[in-house]
Amino acid sequence: MQQPSQQPSQQPSTSERPLGVTILAVLAAISGVLGLLGSLTVIGIGGSVLGGGFVIFGLIALILSVLYLVFAYGAWTLKAWAWTLGVGLTVASIALTVIQLVQRSTNLFSALISLVISGVILYYLFQPDVKAAFKRT
Repeated sequence: MQQPSQQPSQQPSTSERPLGVTILAVLAAISGVLGLLGSLTVIGIGGSVLGGGFVIFGLIALILSVLYLVFAYGAWTLKAWAWTLGVGLTVASIALTVIQLVQRSTNLFSALISLVISGVILYYLFQPDVKAAFKRT
C-alpha cells in the first residue's frame, strides 16, 4: 500500500511567525472587521442624514478596513507583500493623524498616542528578524 505523499504545510507554524507579527495580524483583523462595520454605518447614515462628505469619509474608511483585512491575512501567512502593505498602512495612519491635527479634528493626546503606536509598528516591521520572516532583506 502506497503512503500518500506528504505536502509541506502552506501556512507557517506559530513557531516560524514572530509573536509580534501574530499580534499585528490579529489586531489588524479586529481593526478591519470593526472598520468595515463602522464605515458601512457611516456610509448609510451619511448618505441619508448627514450629507455627501460623510459618505466620502465612509468610503475611505471602508477601503482602509479592507486593506487591514488583507494585511492581516498576509501577515498571518507571512506573505512577502504583506510587509510592504503593513509599512504602507502605517505610513498612511501617520499621514492621516497629521492631517487630523492640522484640521484640529482630533486632540493632541489622541494624536500623540496614535503617532507613538505607528512609530513602534514601523520600528518593529523594520527589525531584521521580522523582515526575514516576511522574506524581505
